[in-house]
Amino acid sequence: MDSVRFSVLALGDINYTYFCEAGIKFDQQLEELGGDRLLPRVDCDVDYEESSETWLKGIVSALITSRSPQQPAITLESPILETSGDLPTVSTKSADFCRKNPFPSVVLKNVVLNEGNSEKETRHFEIELNGSGLQYQPGDALGVCPENCSTFATTFQERLGFSGEEPICLSGESSISLNEAFIKKLDITKPTPALLNFISEQTRNGPLFYLKSADKKQERTRHLAELDVFDLLTEHPDVRFSAEEVPSLFRKLAPRLYSISSSLKAHPEEVHLTVGIVRYQSRGRKRKGVCSTFLADRTGEGQKVSVFVHTSKTFRLPESGDVPCIMIGPGTGIAPFRAFLEERQAEHAMGRNWVFFGEQRRDRDFYYREEFETWQKDGLLNRFDTAFSRDQDHKIYVQDRMMENAAEIYRWLEEGAQLYVCGDASRMAKDVDRALHSIIAQQSGNGRDGAEEYVLRLKKNKKYLRDVY
Repeated sequence: MDSVRFSVLALGDINYTYFCEAGIKFDQQLEELGGDRLLPRVDCDVDYEESSETWLKGIVSALITSRSPQQPAITLESPILETSGDLPTVSTKSADFCRKNPFPSVVLKNVVLNEGNSEKETRHFEIELNGSGLQYQPGDALGVCPENCSTFATTFQERLGFSGEEPICLSGESSISLNEAFIKKLDITKPTPALLNFISEQTRNGPLFYLKSADKKQERTRHLAELDVFDLLTEHPDVRFSAEEVPSLFRKLAPRLYSISSSLKAHPEEVHLTVGIVRYQSRGRKRKGVCSTFLADRTGEGQKVSVFVHTSKTFRLPESGDVPCIMIGPGTGIAPFRAFLEERQAEHAMGRNWVFFGEQRRDRDFYYREEFETWQKDGLLNRFDTAFSRDQDHKIYVQDRMMENAAEIYRWLEEGAQLYVCGDASRMAKDVDRALHSIIAQQSGNGRDGAEEYVLRLKKNKKYLRDVY
């Protein structure tokens, strides 16, 4: 890599153990191989816009100033750049509604999908897009800009000894009250590295200081797994900071992305969501998901919610309507497949459709039952296999239904079917992947190695697509 100039912009999410690890490794390896670093690596959290734009300006400036007279002039063709004088600047033009400029929409429906005494709370939301110009395709996600619970925000600021009237300035914004910042602007649930370091420095005999070293990363992760900011402050009652320090210790409240569960062709000027509402108790205190309960409890019909479309270029229906589709979506993972079927119905696609759906109980948690049974009756849905885990003593999951239909699944794959998986990444997606490998090994007769090669070909040919979280 001698004479190769480089700079790395690393993207990540601070809530994961190996934050920006890929970018860090690329940066280190390029340097070790002799590359010439033009600009220090920048690590971006989910609120990446400001830091990435600063990096972009810096890298282009470095490229221009390091250009020798013999080199041709640098031509900037990126749509996010425009020239001003000698150096380029990042354009701030925003004609459309997007993440930085969300559309102030209206909730049309907020309906609980569960029946009776279900142990879950899953809701169907219909959101108006009329006048927004927003377009989406099945497979895309909708970004929702939440607010924190005002009661919790008040309790939080009182715990810190603030009145809530203290003025603070967030980056790129005018001064607002601390109370407004805690409700609308800041994430007051998940601790940032800056806050963790602040607490550990103020409590040098505490566990956070002990777990600070790099070799304690796994222990630190386990210790923090179920702790939110309020828990940490309760554990360390003597920790104090000023209102002026708040912007540097908390990150901005990030939008949440939800798989879209509708087709624009079936519902013009609308977008639908299928959302699992997070509520639980831990350490003697009731907890709730920031965005899911914002939608469930504070966005009734007719109320406002700011949204934008997050495009997925990889999780898409096949270009040809004749291609068969196998869709595996337990729980809220069913969302994009409702959209897929609505789209294929609107386009009169002739390809066969097979859906696997699973939840806890048939009589309580069968989301969109009437719709799916109607599609099955009308012939749009050729196969529909369900797995309700708690309707019998022995739990049955979607991967069990896959194994029961191994020969048929393999036949569909051999005939060119695309296989989709949506839902929980921690367990379900891994179990489904193992079942898929077992099916191919068994049905092809080529064993485990042959199944590995087969699945790799499916992925390479975009026949095995996953939207897992």
